[in-house]
Amino acid sequence: MAACCGCCSALKPRWKRLVDNIFPVNPEDGLVKNEMDKLTFYAISSPEKLDRIGTYMEKKLASDIHRRRIGLVFVAMDALDQLLVSCHSHSLNLFVESFLKMVQKLLELDEPDLQILATQSFVKFTNIEEDTPSYHRRYDFFVSKFSSMCHSGKSNDEIRTRIQSAGLRGLQGVVKKTASDDLQVNIWEDVHMDKIVPSLLYNMHNQNFMCLDLDSPKDEEHPAYIAEQVFRDLVCRGSYGNIRTVLRPVLIHMDNHKLWVPNDFAIKCFNIIMYSVQQQYAYLVVQMLMSHLDKRVNSDPAIKTSIIDVLFHSVLIAAGGSLGSGPSVLDVFNTLLRHLRISVDNKSQDAEMREMEKKFEEAIIIVIGEFANHLPDYQKIEIMMFVMGKFPQLDQEEIGISIDIQLQTMLLKTLQKVAATYKTIYMANTFHPEFLTGLLQLSQLEDPSMRITVQEILHSLIDRHNNTPKFKTIVIRKDISQVALNEAKVSGQDSLFMKKNNVQFYTHIMENVQMESNKVDNYEALYCTMCLLAVELGSEEILTEMLRLGLDIQHSVMTQTSLPMTHRCAIHGLVAGFINLVAQLVGQTPLCQYVKEVIDIRRDEAPYLLPDFAFNRSNRPSSYSQIDNVQSKCLFDQATLQQFLVDCGQDASRLTNPIAVKPFSTLGVRNGDPNDMAVSGSASDVGSINFDIESAEGSPIFSRRWTDEEITVESLKKMLAEDNTEKKEEEARKRQEIYQTYRTAPFEEIVARSEQKSCKFHTKLTEILDMVSRPPDSPERMRKSLQMSPKAVFDVSFPDLFVY
Repeated sequence: MAACCGCCSALKPRWKRLVDNIFPVNPEDGLVKNEMDKLTFYAISSPEKLDRIGTYMEKKLASDIHRRRIGLVFVAMDALDQLLVSCHSHSLNLFVESFLKMVQKLLELDEPDLQILATQSFVKFTNIEEDTPSYHRRYDFFVSKFSSMCHSGKSNDEIRTRIQSAGLRGLQGVVKKTASDDLQVNIWEDVHMDKIVPSLLYNMHNQNFMCLDLDSPKDEEHPAYIAEQVFRDLVCRGSYGNIRTVLRPVLIHMDNHKLWVPNDFAIKCFNIIMYSVQQQYAYLVVQMLMSHLDKRVNSDPAIKTSIIDVLFHSVLIAAGGSLGSGPSVLDVFNTLLRHLRISVDNKSQDAEMREMEKKFEEAIIIVIGEFANHLPDYQKIEIMMFVMGKFPQLDQEEIGISIDIQLQTMLLKTLQKVAATYKTIYMANTFHPEFLTGLLQLSQLEDPSMRITVQEILHSLIDRHNNTPKFKTIVIRKDISQVALNEAKVSGQDSLFMKKNNVQFYTHIMENVQMESNKVDNYEALYCTMCLLAVELGSEEILTEMLRLGLDIQHSVMTQTSLPMTHRCAIHGLVAGFINLVAQLVGQTPLCQYVKEVIDIRRDEAPYLLPDFAFNRSNRPSSYSQIDNVQSKCLFDQATLQQFLVDCGQDASRLTNPIAVKPFSTLGVRNGDPNDMAVSGSASDVGSINFDIESAEGSPIFSRRWTDEEITVESLKKMLAEDNTEKKEEEARKRQEIYQTYRTAPFEEIVARSEQKSCKFHTKLTEILDMVSRPPDSPERMRKSLQMSPKAVFDVSFPDLFVY
């Protein structure tokens, strides 16, 4: 009966007759439009027949392929496309299964036209929004086939380009159909991404992608353009759990095909990734690059430099919020600093290799600075303190021997890069005590260039009004209003900060000024630091302190005879420029006039004490051979300055208050002789504590001087540590005695000791119970109460810790 129905069309079911009628007698005539409309209407009216229609068309297509009737194959695929677009129902799933089988059969053929035809039909299918999900449909074959088409090796350029474009369109369709559907195949699995991503990158790189002009019209059918669009779409669809599976094959592709050097293509790829990825996941890209850098720690420096360069461009694109709230910021900086340390430790004898390592180190510093630029200010301070913690511990006895100068230089450059991105508002928020102490310790390094870098870091943090360029050189200005200083009123918080930390700043400056390894640049950097302190924190009291600082520096250079004449002249020139600035900031005409008179005397009789001569880089040692001793009239006189301040109604007592400032070497940086410094500080210096209390008769009842005793937090910690050590030793000794007693003593002796302790306890308990049992007014209880009454305050023996 079935065979008979097959021969007689009148006996066929209606849906079969409708399918047969859409095929023309001559395949070149194409689809019969009227019959196709009838089939479409029937399929819409009877959706339950769709699965049978699909199965029947699949058989006819297989027959046409077997008989090589290619024209009818095109007709069948055209009909399938129209049915897919027209029919939207829950029964479409069964029809789709037949459709995908037909597409798969065409893709398996080695005919470029049929592969392209199948791909076009598949892309049309992926654009259809299905109403019901499919739980059993798989696209593994299509991922593999389209990926292989992207790597087509046809000798004909035109055919190869068409097949590659079709493969890319097919991959785009697979991603679109499956990326957002959890019930479909998981396209984000590594097995699929390892095929899709390299196919996209291959076409982006091998199809003259780098030569495409961004301003020229795009060829939308060019494989490079299609691959870029598909790559953007893939990255854009990636979520937190998926974006790593996209980045992993990208990094592997760069390694396998040696695309890091040169890194133009790598930069462009990661630019696409950073612009396409969802903003909240941008930090994952940075994190993956950092992890990849860890894997290539032993690679060629050129490759590591290229990876760092890619990381730099990625950070440029990423938003600050995403970078700051993503991974642990300290972990990122720790990784970068670790690679910096490894590079510095690599003491290669090859000059070319060492030069490449230097480029890598510079690239790391640039990335750190750019990364820090996206962080909030409070994190920048933490980062700078973290970087300072990476400096080697300075040993006073091994200074300049055990310290790697190159590592210190790189870490200082890193600090400088981060400090340049910081915006100071209040000095107390910027200079935390630990940070300020550590930074001033670094200013005592032996290398002059390092000290200059530390001063530049201070300039970046102190200068809030962009005044640094105006103090780069030491000059005597007749009127500072001509340089248009950007000044602001000193806040109470900043004034309090300076009063608290002025001794640290002054000691730092005094120590630096007296170093024999100083060069002209060092003095200019110190001058800039002093001027910025005066301008940014120059309240009335602080300006008076600044005048005293200038006088103390002048006094120190007069007493420090070991300094070369070149250094002494430079210091006098620095003092002249600084006091001239401070006098004009004070704004009192008599004071300014006196400073001008001293400068004029120097200009006439001792020009070598002025900056024009002292900081002339063309000077030679012979230029100083005729210099005589400095006359007192060429120096700034403390009493005269004090008198002018008093005449102007200002408090000048700070110019004469004697204090003994400990050398900065107490911070553990360098050895120094306290006698080398004649410095005055503030009354807050602990070393200046001096008690002298006398009785009414004039005889001292309490006299104690601590000027020779160093009292610091470290010394107190040391004392506590010593006390704890003694207590621990005593406790350990007692425990050992008890242990030996119970181990070696006879049993009778142990019993006797226990009974003795028990007797004491029972005796005391009996006394307490006996006293409680008596009436409150009994004589015995009253006597016991008097015996237990507290002592008078003056009879109490306080512990040593309570005594000041």
